[in-house]
Amino acid sequence: MSSSANMSLDYCSCDKLLRHLRGLDQHQLEEFKLGLQSPQLLPENFQHIPWANLKASDPTNLLCLLSEYFPERQMWEVTLRIFENMNLTSLCEEVRAEMNEMAQAQELQDPNQEEPEILGEESVHRRTYRERMRDKILVMWDNIPWPEDHIYLRDVTEHEHEELKRLVYPNKTGAQPQTIVLEGMAGVGKTTLVMNIMLHWAEGFLFHHRFSYVFYISCHQVREMEDTTFADLLSWDWPNSQAPIEEFMSYPERLLFVIDGFEEMTMPSNLTDSLPCTDWYQQLPVARILFHLLKKELVPTATLLITTRDCRSGDLKKLLLNPWFVQISGFTEGDQEEYFFRYFGDQDKAKKILHWIRSNKTLFHSCSAPLVCWIVCSCLKRQMARCPHFQLSAQTTTSLYAYFFSSSFATAEFNWSGQSWPEQWKALCSLAADGMWSSNFTFAKEDIEHWHLQAPLIDSLFRLNILRKVSDCEDCITFTHQSLQVFLGAMFYVLRGTEGSTGSLSKHQEMRVLLNDAFADTNFYWQQMALFFFGLLKIDLAREVEDTFHCRLSPRIMDELLEWAEELSKYDVVSHFEFLPFFQCLYETQEENFVKQVLNHLLEADLDIFGDLQLQVTSFCLKHCQSLNKLRLSVSCLGPQTESTFNWETLGTRLVNSKIHQWQDICSVFHNGKLSELDLSNSKLNATSMKKLCYELRNPRCKLQKLTCKLITPVRILKELVLVLYGNNRLTHLNLSSNNLGITVSMMIFKTLKHSSCNLKCLWLESCGLTSVVCHCLFLELSKNSSLTFLSLGDNDLSDIEVKRLQKPYDMSKCALKELSLEKCNLSAARSEELALLLTSTKRTIRLCLGFNQLQDDGVRWLCTSLSQPECALKRLVLEQDRTSKHTQMLNTSWFGAQGDTVVNLEGTLAGHATGLGCFSEHLAVALIPRLWFCQLGVPSCKYLSDALLQNKSLTHLNLRKNRLGDAGVRLLCGALSCRDSSLQNLDLSECSVTAEGCGELANALEHNHNMKVLDIGKNHVQDDGVRRLCEVLKRSRCALNTLGLEKCDLTSACCQHLSSVLRSSKSLVNLNLLGNDLGSDGVNMLWKSLKKSMCKLQKLG
Repeated sequence: MSSSANMSLDYCSCDKLLRHLRGLDQHQLEEFKLGLQSPQLLPENFQHIPWANLKASDPTNLLCLLSEYFPERQMWEVTLRIFENMNLTSLCEEVRAEMNEMAQAQELQDPNQEEPEILGEESVHRRTYRERMRDKILVMWDNIPWPEDHIYLRDVTEHEHEELKRLVYPNKTGAQPQTIVLEGMAGVGKTTLVMNIMLHWAEGFLFHHRFSYVFYISCHQVREMEDTTFADLLSWDWPNSQAPIEEFMSYPERLLFVIDGFEEMTMPSNLTDSLPCTDWYQQLPVARILFHLLKKELVPTATLLITTRDCRSGDLKKLLLNPWFVQISGFTEGDQEEYFFRYFGDQDKAKKILHWIRSNKTLFHSCSAPLVCWIVCSCLKRQMARCPHFQLSAQTTTSLYAYFFSSSFATAEFNWSGQSWPEQWKALCSLAADGMWSSNFTFAKEDIEHWHLQAPLIDSLFRLNILRKVSDCEDCITFTHQSLQVFLGAMFYVLRGTEGSTGSLSKHQEMRVLLNDAFADTNFYWQQMALFFFGLLKIDLAREVEDTFHCRLSPRIMDELLEWAEELSKYDVVSHFEFLPFFQCLYETQEENFVKQVLNHLLEADLDIFGDLQLQVTSFCLKHCQSLNKLRLSVSCLGPQTESTFNWETLGTRLVNSKIHQWQDICSVFHNGKLSELDLSNSKLNATSMKKLCYELRNPRCKLQKLTCKLITPVRILKELVLVLYGNNRLTHLNLSSNNLGITVSMMIFKTLKHSSCNLKCLWLESCGLTSVVCHCLFLELSKNSSLTFLSLGDNDLSDIEVKRLQKPYDMSKCALKELSLEKCNLSAARSEELALLLTSTKRTIRLCLGFNQLQDDGVRWLCTSLSQPECALKRLVLEQDRTSKHTQMLNTSWFGAQGDTVVNLEGTLAGHATGLGCFSEHLAVALIPRLWFCQLGVPSCKYLSDALLQNKSLTHLNLRKNRLGDAGVRLLCGALSCRDSSLQNLDLSECSVTAEGCGELANALEHNHNMKVLDIGKNHVQDDGVRRLCEVLKRSRCALNTLGLEKCDLTSACCQHLSSVLRSSKSLVNLNLLGNDLGSDGVNMLWKSLKKSMCKLQKLG
């Protein structure tokens, strides 16, 4: 698009797909991820997604991975195939319908073809209306008070006409008329664009044959209207209010509604509960009429063209049906260049200014609005005229805006010495702040009177181009650009006084809410307001503001900010806190002592450094984070292309590049503070910056214990980690997953494991492209290592590994390894005999995970042979993903709560019943997620396992999840479980095709087994009868079971009487999972009554 309204389309397909992914339950989400690993469900020659990336992804991150590896259409096709494979019939129908809509939307009519003709001549009504609309728009345009020296670049071009036609014309397949949303920052040209559209329609140049009538609804204009009807609203612009309503109703598909400035419309909170409305003559508040119009209830076949600032696009998405979002990005870089060249008339001067603006990403982003370009240009021109040696580098965004106001008022004809001036300035700032809270950017006469703003000040603000009159609203005013309102709103919170702008909270309370909101989401305007707020705390600037505007700033503002910052350490801020905008605000102050005090309370941080500004503000702030314990740092501006700018050899004498200094400041936190966990995943670093990092990590003062380096680019720089492994004996955890390490890097890292100073205890090498040959070398080094106790080699193809080679000439008996994960390593029954040797050759191995390998019954037979050997020390055997490993639990939240805490969660048990919910705790228990496919085990495996359990008295945990064992298999297992000396304490049989008959077998075993503590039979067809059989045993005093999983077991309220009896009598049961069962309100109430009994020991009910 053009300079004034650069456009890009977003068809909301990602939002729709994300909604489907979020709709999956936890088990379905895991099965979807597994589908992305199945070649038969994916396109040919697709790029493999590393399992290590997939298994930890939530729906949002999963969507990011899909969009990274597949084009948009292919992403939907893959999703549909996987849903079909999961037998999600209704969901597949929704996806197919949405794919058809997208396909239709892309088959747009050629915009160059003739517009369809309207039968018959144009009526007098239409011609009169078009003429009236043309005159109205021209008057509106002429009445916009642009600053005298502002440069208007150009109008909409012919090419842009074609793009607009593509938006509005129906497609060949006759899809439903569109709802189009033009979104973008304030001042980028949204209203200008729709005014051009209406003007060109009125003049017959655009959409003349597509739309008979185009209606313009200004949200700020109609906001204060009294109740009216939809018909009266359409008659507003009609001569003598005699609109041909019957014609409108007869041809609704030929109507275009332009709804301008949705962000200024306040929608009542109860609108979503209102009944549909189709009556054009029903008297309603204007907000409700717009609601029904947006929902396509009043005119379903009309076309809607809506403008909104991007801060309100989320609200619109909830209202609209299948909208097309068009991003209006405003000035391009080329437009900015043209504007600055023409404004200054000196290309060299303009280039220097543009270079400085581009280094300030916030200001550069704001300059996509033409009027911000004018503010910047006029301000800099004044400063350069006053001071020929003016230094751009000393400017911040806040100081620039402060000088704009001060230099403007310096030339104003206004009495600054009067006693009322400080109050008038405060009132102006109050007006601005109140408008920000209420999303009010257009102020009526009543607003001016409410804040007691005097006419001389208002007139001066008009002359100074700070305020302007609104062309289509009598007696209404607005700020020339919203950033001016934002600046004054921020200044309100640094001025003296305790009263807030909204009247309901104190200024201090409003300030805290402002900061929490600004750093909790990506609302640009709140973040800009926070930036100005912090920028005004700069001591020199604050003093200048006080002198210039004859006002006094609050002496306690910094103390109040420190109180707010101290509270950051009390909450889990990482999941909902935007650290980079926060750091940018601190950088804006340029007050290092203050920044140090603020950041002294920060314990965790999550930062993405993708440009020079992010590197600059991070280096400024991170060196002051002395209490930081955990840091995720993704760096992509120090890649190989910047290698030549670094010269570490001369670092001792002088820094030849600012990036060196900034990176050094960032690295200083690794040895000057308390940092114990560092995640560098998704970073792009060059070798010298990586080497510098590693030197800092081996510093004797470095306290780092856990280091994660997933998806590092280029991979070869990971060889520098040997510096850390040799030199930092505090480092115990290293995760290198999702890097194709290759032989050279792998061998360099592996050889450090035998070094006496290497104290590594846990190593993750998942999805690293390791081969059997490389793994043989790894185990060779492990035979000489006395520290490594945990090793994960998941998602590496080890199908041809020869375990026999690990015994000779290597002495694996000296290996310290206790936990080994080989999930998804393409192991089969053919290799199980050799895997069995591992159980007896590594004397210390007590946990083995073999999930997602097709071991089948023959493979289990060999494993059980080793389990039966007296020298086998294995305590936990996992034939699906290891959810019990303490190292896995570092990355997951356990479903079972901490001892002593009663946690209740009946999500999915009520099936629509609300009774009794208010009595339960709001704390939700999070169920652990199965992450791997089953091992294709059947009844024979249970026979082998049962025999092994009779011989092996060390195995305490057995996970058989997602294997089709059936009741027959459970019966065989119970043969061993029934023995009184059975050592098994934890058994997972979820999703194993167990019925009530199998529950009977388990009940009989529990009657004799007093060691079993945890039993999970979730997602089996257990039904009420199966629960009844188990409950008979659970009530007995000798039963030791403390945890029972019954998730999605087809239970009803009929089983609640038996469960209630257990809750009242069991002395051991503390955790019970009933998620996903339709217990009904009666069943829930029955359980609740038992929970209130003093003899109930239950701590967590899910």
